[in-house]
Amino acid sequence: MSTRSEIIRVGDALLRERGYNAFSFSDISRALDIRNASIHYHFPTKTALGLAIIAEYEERFARLRQKLEERPVMEKLEAFFNVYIAAREEDKICLVGSLATDFYTVDTGIQEALNRLVQQVLNWLIAILEEGKADGIFFFELPVRTKALMITTNMMAALQLTRITGKKDFKEIKKTLINELIKKQ
Repeated sequence: MSTRSEIIRVGDALLRERGYNAFSFSDISRALDIRNASIHYHFPTKTALGLAIIAEYEERFARLRQKLEERPVMEKLEAFFNVYIAAREEDKICLVGSLATDFYTVDTGIQEALNRLVQQVLNWLIAILEEGKADGIFFFELPVRTKALMITTNMMAALQLTRITGKKDFKEIKKTLINELIKKQ
């Protein structure tokens, strides 16, 4: 893996463990045993690193969505949840949740990039929910966008809360969200 990729990987881990404002280039240099100047060579500012981390997520997300394009709706929904499950297994919060906490203190470029990522995620979940309703698999009364927001915020909050209450609660929250979708009113 290249130095640039390693910096992004460690920066992402620190961001999701501590928050944007709670890590520095010094933390990354210690973790990688490199000088701060090496980090500044690839990322002149912390904002540049933050943008690169968000871009990495946008690319991964776009690849996942494209890979699942022709798959059944329940497989798409499971893939959506798997993003959060992976974060839970790593005992981290999601990138959006981490950056949302520091949203008003980060550069506007990061705010704009984060907004794009959030819209990308919501639009995909909205499409999954619409497909599930059209196929007669999902049953819910709320407007689709509202339901997508409710599911997303539940999963983001579950990542944080179940750091304290445990993985069993995380699995129960996920199961309940799915059951609410597939249960006829």
